[in-house]
Amino acid sequence: MAPIRRAIASTGLEVFPVNLGGTPFGRSTDRQQAFEVLDAYRSGGGNFLDTADGYGDGASESVVGAWLTSRAAHDEFVIATKVGKHSQLPGLRRENILAAVDASLRRLGGDRIDVYYAHYDDESVPLADVAGTFSSLVDAGKIVSIGVSNFRAERVEEWLRIAQDEHLHAPVAIQPHYNLVERAYEDELGAVAAKQGLAVMPYWALASGFLAGVVRNATQAEKHSEFAARYLGERGDRVLEALDTAASNHHVTQSTVALAWLIAQPTVTAPVAGARTPEQVAGLVEAATLDLTPEELDALSAASR
Repeated sequence: MAPIRRAIASTGLEVFPVNLGGTPFGRSTDRQQAFEVLDAYRSGGGNFLDTADGYGDGASESVVGAWLTSRAAHDEFVIATKVGKHSQLPGLRRENILAAVDASLRRLGGDRIDVYYAHYDDESVPLADVAGTFSSLVDAGKIVSIGVSNFRAERVEEWLRIAQDEHLHAPVAIQPHYNLVERAYEDELGAVAAKQGLAVMPYWALASGFLAGVVRNATQAEKHSEFAARYLGERGDRVLEALDTAASNHHVTQSTVALAWLIAQPTVTAPVAGARTPEQVAGLVEAATLDLTPEELDALSAASR
């Protein structure tokens, strides 16, 4: 069976529907553990890795690059990274972006970055300058395509207008905060993505672990994820109940169901999800082939409203 792939807009890049996040690599997950996670993801058919120069000031990129080199896998994988949060190269000034992309390429060990995101908006720099700098990186062959993360809808539209007016390479992907319990994306930003045909890679796809079903009270939140505590309450209970039902129906984990719901949403290309162990990777990969019924999708959507 051919591996499952989805297109990133019109770039020619095709990716697995679950984007493996590298946030913990080199920090809470050491190199050996990260290599095991990456091996498991590759074995499951995955080919899409997400990292950033701001994750451990390049530590995550270094781990990803070392693994790709050790497995001779650069040509197999689509690599996404971000600029703007490295402590020594913060923001989106041209000189910082140009230095940061070269540093990321060295750490990743490849000759190009497939999706290069502006990690956060930087309104201290004219957006026309940012757009011009990113476009020049495409022309230079250092990046294949442009992405934006954590931008408001009107700023994404402004960047697209600038690119059209100035005949620049335009963003083709966005990375918003979006999951079963964080659905603000579905309003303005989702409309822009649909209208412009942007690929969408939502981050925090499992809501800091809440949608994995392991945080159901304050005590568990303190042990596993304090960030997940914000979702506790009546609405959270409804969501967990709907996840439990669907997971039981399909004999999979709650994480698998939560990701499958996100994969099934309009405009979504590949949600970003991380794993700290190879065992966790299995549940992420399985989401790519889980077909939730229309009734299950509706039940999950209704529970989270």
